[in-house]
Amino acid sequence: MKEGEAISAEFTVQGISASELAEQFGTPLYVYDGAALRQQFLRLRAALHPAVEIFFSLKANPNVSICALLGSLGARAEISSLVELATTRLAGIAPEDVVFLGPGKSSAEITECVRDGIAALVCESLGELDAIDRIAQAEGVVAPVVLRVNPTFTVKGSGLTMGGKPRQFGIDEAQLLELEPGALRRPGVRLIGVQVYMGTRILNEGVIVENTRRIFDLAERVAIRHGFPLELVDIGGGLGIAYFDGESDLDVDVLTAELNPVVDDFATRHPGTRLLLESGRYLTACAGTYMVRVSYVKSSMGERFAVADGGTNHHMAAVGVGSFVKRNFPMALLNRFTEPATERWNVTGPLCTPNDTIGKGVQLPELRPGDLVGVLRSGAYGPTASPVLFLSHGSPAEVLVDDGRAHLVRTRDTVDDLLRPQRLFTQAQDAAMPEPAVSG
Repeated sequence: MKEGEAISAEFTVQGISASELAEQFGTPLYVYDGAALRQQFLRLRAALHPAVEIFFSLKANPNVSICALLGSLGARAEISSLVELATTRLAGIAPEDVVFLGPGKSSAEITECVRDGIAALVCESLGELDAIDRIAQAEGVVAPVVLRVNPTFTVKGSGLTMGGKPRQFGIDEAQLLELEPGALRRPGVRLIGVQVYMGTRILNEGVIVENTRRIFDLAERVAIRHGFPLELVDIGGGLGIAYFDGESDLDVDVLTAELNPVVDDFATRHPGTRLLLESGRYLTACAGTYMVRVSYVKSSMGERFAVADGGTNHHMAAVGVGSFVKRNFPMALLNRFTEPATERWNVTGPLCTPNDTIGKGVQLPELRPGDLVGVLRSGAYGPTASPVLFLSHGSPAEVLVDDGRAHLVRTRDTVDDLLRPQRLFTQAQDAAMPEPAVSG
């Protein structure tokens, strides 16, 4: 900090400065603002039609403390692995408020979901339907199943399209509607609904509304064709967050003004149907900051480089995943937060690859070794979508600031943590092993 600058010039989370957080927990570090998490969830909950339940997608941020905080506010959970299922248990989310998605469910995953009595397994293929049926019968239960449908229509304005084209996700709409009524009946399965997930990071309110309208129509047609009651309809989600220049965040009031009447019409015609909205990025992204410390500064062929202690190994999303042209997440110099940006910097990490660049040509103040640089809006798809084991750096620490206090919610991987699962094999050990007996 320059002489005479006030402490308010430093980036803070609920009054705790970036320097204090870095001093206490080290870097690289993810910091989550509990107040921002609450505000984002509660604002959406207040504006959204009361018939719609918000299911937190753990894939966006599987930290158990994040899940527990959102669960305490009324969020349900959408999961895709055994660890995420265990996370919901630790976070106190009831099984009847959990749905399990994913195109490649293992027998172990299906078995645990059936035993737990979760709200629904979201089935993505006819082969999976047979697997669920077989396991449910072996467990002596009838499993509630929602059909994931890959629709014929496509999404507009999505950062990543998940349906409407040949996909590993779901069963094609045409296939479902061509099957004879009764073709989906299985003794161990109770069909209860339909799920459609069109895409992610949608920033156009009208697109979300139109998708929802079409999903409701598709759900009704599939249920009528195969003769099962619509106990649950999952309209997916895809609510986007603006990261890049020229983008704007969704206006929740504009969205719900158009969406709620569509929901109300469907809910009036299907009063007993659970309506699910999945949301991960929208709930958590703005609450997180990825903090790295500058190790070295240098120039190369006329460009400035700040080499930091963390990079794409912890924040692969910052390279602009899904973009043909590199675009930067919002970044800031945290320990001199109000200092004017006067220079263009390439901010890189410690990895031995030119791809380890989390900011290219970013406007920042003069950077010095020891400075703290933050990648903002980083509460979603940080460590969970990054190659944390590349060069064996491991996962960073994660901190949740709540009620003005900083809580360590994930410890940093140590050398012992990373070596513990490995087993050393040597030729000497192999030579010492007895030869297998040969039968005559």
